[in-house]
Amino acid sequence: MKRRQIINTGVIATATATLTAACAKTSTSSNAQGSLPTVRWRMATSWTKTLGTYIGAETIAKRVKEMTGGRFTITPFAAGELVPGLQVLDAVQGGTVECGHTASYYYIGKNPALAFATSVPFGLNAQQQNAWLYHGGGLEAMQKIYANFNIINFPAGNTGAQMGGWFKKEIKSVADLNGLKMRIPGLGGQVMSRLGVNVQVLPGGEIYLALDRGAIDAAEWVGPYDDEKLGLNKAAQFYYYPGWWEPGPTLDVLVSRKAWDKLPKEYQEIFRSATVEANVNMLTEYDALNGEAMKRLLAGGTKLTPYSEEIMQAAKKAAFDIYEENASKDASFKQVYEQWKTFRQQIYTWNRTNELSYANFVTAESK
Repeated sequence: MKRRQIINTGVIATATATLTAACAKTSTSSNAQGSLPTVRWRMATSWTKTLGTYIGAETIAKRVKEMTGGRFTITPFAAGELVPGLQVLDAVQGGTVECGHTASYYYIGKNPALAFATSVPFGLNAQQQNAWLYHGGGLEAMQKIYANFNIINFPAGNTGAQMGGWFKKEIKSVADLNGLKMRIPGLGGQVMSRLGVNVQVLPGGEIYLALDRGAIDAAEWVGPYDDEKLGLNKAAQFYYYPGWWEPGPTLDVLVSRKAWDKLPKEYQEIFRSATVEANVNMLTEYDALNGEAMKRLLAGGTKLTPYSEEIMQAAKKAAFDIYEENASKDASFKQVYEQWKTFRQQIYTWNRTNELSYANFVTAESK
């Protein structure tokens, strides 16, 4: 199926305005100092090229090249081509590559607050996450943390609310989770660990074989479109929802601060605009593709199953216990968490009035 390019008009307007300003500045620079420089960057990613998550990297590279007339080019590489998929941050920090496209929660071992840059259990959906990052102080908070790694980060993709994973057997209670081997990263993995799960962290390209061969009993990835691409429906039958640990996961592009500071201002602004476009484009594309993929999965025998109320409540309690514990011993986590928690309550109150009331009515009507 061909990928759709569904671009938010506001993003296009932003990118166009940025390009217009860049062209005007370029003209001035050309008269005074000559044309803008040729820049060649490499981008490591955490994704295989067949997955929707790779769209973000491709969009950035494509738009930066187009908006600079080919003077600034970025070549994305799939996981494993330059560095393993879970070592993108290290590659950017160490100068192996100038930038990388990844999920920040892969690196909570370095700083647990990095989870907020992606998504945390029982947190914000995609729209709410974007509101927090772009207009609620979230991006500034994340960039402050990444500064400790000599990196600047930008939101550059979102999958929308994810699914709750594939299981080889039905899971009805918390007791059924005990001893289960499951691939799940981030704070969601820590929550599952508290519920008795033996948590594994694997890059996307390794999940199918591990699940198919019994090295793990369950696995989560993204949602119907990407999960079907990985063939997870062929390795497990029970498909759970909702993905309470990733209600609106943002993917980040990480840029070496040294490389960033060398860019002309025009290129920096174009790069920023390209990341916003990538962020919006990925979300809309996933929304368009996931519904069709879900139909195919159900027709093929997948058993769509909700998590029980018992599991949901236990997971929520464990999640907020973890947040409070981290906040009590880590100052940077506490600072981000308190700000995020205040924003979460505010936007939940608003969305309960506008979004949720409408969604409840129209979804019930469509049954």
